[in-house]
Amino acid sequence: MSQLDAVLDRIDRDLDQSLDRLFALLRIQSVSTDPAYAAQCRAAAEHVAADLKSIGFATEVRPTDGHPVVVGKSEGAKSPANGSLPHVLFYGHYDVQPVDPLELWTAPPFEPRIDTLPDGRKIIVARGACDDKGQAMTFIEACRAFKAVTGALPLPITVMIEGEEECGSKNLFGFVRDNADEFKLDLALVCDTGMWDATTPSITTSLRGLVYEEVKLTCADRDLHSGLFGGAAQNPIRVLSKILAAMHDDQGRVTIPGFYDGVKDLPPTIKADLAGLGLTAEKFLGQVGLKVPAGEKDYMLIEQITTRPTAEINGIIGGYTGEGAKTVLPGKASAKVSFRLVGQQDPKKIREAFRAFVKARLPVDCTVEFANFADSGALQLDFDNPALDKARTALAQEWGKKAVTVGAGGSIPIVGDFKSVLGMDSLMVGFALDDDRVHSPNEKFDLTSFHKGTRSWARILAALAA
Repeated sequence: MSQLDAVLDRIDRDLDQSLDRLFALLRIQSVSTDPAYAAQCRAAAEHVAADLKSIGFATEVRPTDGHPVVVGKSEGAKSPANGSLPHVLFYGHYDVQPVDPLELWTAPPFEPRIDTLPDGRKIIVARGACDDKGQAMTFIEACRAFKAVTGALPLPITVMIEGEEECGSKNLFGFVRDNADEFKLDLALVCDTGMWDATTPSITTSLRGLVYEEVKLTCADRDLHSGLFGGAAQNPIRVLSKILAAMHDDQGRVTIPGFYDGVKDLPPTIKADLAGLGLTAEKFLGQVGLKVPAGEKDYMLIEQITTRPTAEINGIIGGYTGEGAKTVLPGKASAKVSFRLVGQQDPKKIREAFRAFVKARLPVDCTVEFANFADSGALQLDFDNPALDKARTALAQEWGKKAVTVGAGGSIPIVGDFKSVLGMDSLMVGFALDDDRVHSPNEKFDLTSFHKGTRSWARILAALAA
C-alpha cells in the first residue's frame, strides 16, 4: 500500500469521527451579520483554532474590527527541507447565513443530522453544512489523515479561516493587506465552490469581475402634467430607455466602444470540454420559465453565463409607480446597471466608457449624474498552470471522470486580493451541488461530497507535493 493509499484508507475508516467533528462545528451558531451572535462567532473561531492545533498547526485567533480570523501554520512550513515544495494558503470561512425563515426548516438548523433523500442519497443537514463549514472541514480532515498516517503534512500549509464572508469580508481585505508579507505564498486553495454535477468534479478557473453603476437623468425641474406638457417636454424615462436599449445589438453584443478590450476566446480544448457538458437552454433556462438564450449569439450558453462579459440593467425608476393612474411626465429617471467582466477588462475603463456612452446620447434639456457601487476586475487562472493539471489528474483519479474546468459567473472578492495584493493564483476546488440549498432553509451537503471531497484534497495535496 502506497503512502497515499494509506491516507485514503484512514479517511475511509475515520468517516464517522470526521462527521462527529463536523457536527460539533455545525452546532455553533456563528451568524456573522447579526451582532447578537458575536460571542458564537468567537466560539467558532476558537473551536477551529483548537482543532487545527490538535493536528500540529501553530494557531492564532487574530483580531479584526469585526469577527476574528483563524490563522494556522503547519510545523516546518518555512524549514529549508521544504524549500522546494510549494507553500500553500488554504482559505475558508466559519461564519454562516441567518436561518430565517425558521418555520421552513424541517428540524432545528443548528442541530445537524444525517437524512436520506428520495433518491437514496445520504445528506448532512444544518446551517453551514455546505457553506462553508462542511467544505472547509474536507480540507482539514485530509490534513488530519496525513498527520495520522505519516506524522507530517505533505507540504507547507498556512490556513486562513475568516468569520465575515457572509457579510462581505469587509475586514478581511485590510487584514490581508496589513499582513501581506506573511501571506505571500505560492498558491491559494479555495474550497467554496461546487461540482458540475453529483458525479463530475469541477475546478473553477475564472471569476467574473463587477462594475456597478447608477445613472440619474434630470429633464424638467419637477414632474409635469402629461396633458399639458406631453409632446413638448423631454421625458427622461424615454431618453434613458433609448440609451439603455442601445447598449446591445441584435446579436447580443455590447455596443459600448472598447468594451471587449482584453476579452479573449477560450482555448479550443477547453471550449470542447464545455460543449461536451451538454448544458441546454431547456435544462438551464427552463427551470425559470424561459426558453431562448439572450446573450451573444456566437457563443454557447455555458460561455454566456461563465466566461463572457455582460451588461445588464438591474432596475429602472421614474415617474409614478403607485396604485392606479397619475398622468405625470416625470422630471427624473434613474437606472442601475451592472457589468460582469472577464479576462483583462479594466473596471475603470469600462466605467468611463459607459459614462461616455450615456453622455454622447443625451439630448438638450437633459443632465446626468453617476454613482458607482463596485469596481473589481476579473480573475483568471492560466490554463497552463501546473497546479491546475495536477489537480485535474487527482480529481479524475478520485471520481473516475475528467474534472471540468469552468468559469464562475459571480465573484469571490478576496480571491481577487490574493492575486492583486499577494501576487498569488488560486486553485478553486469545491464539492457543493446545485441542490444544496445554500443560504436557504434546510441547507444540506451530500455525505458523498464530504467523504470524497476529503479524499480529493488528500490526492491534490499529494499531487502538489510530488
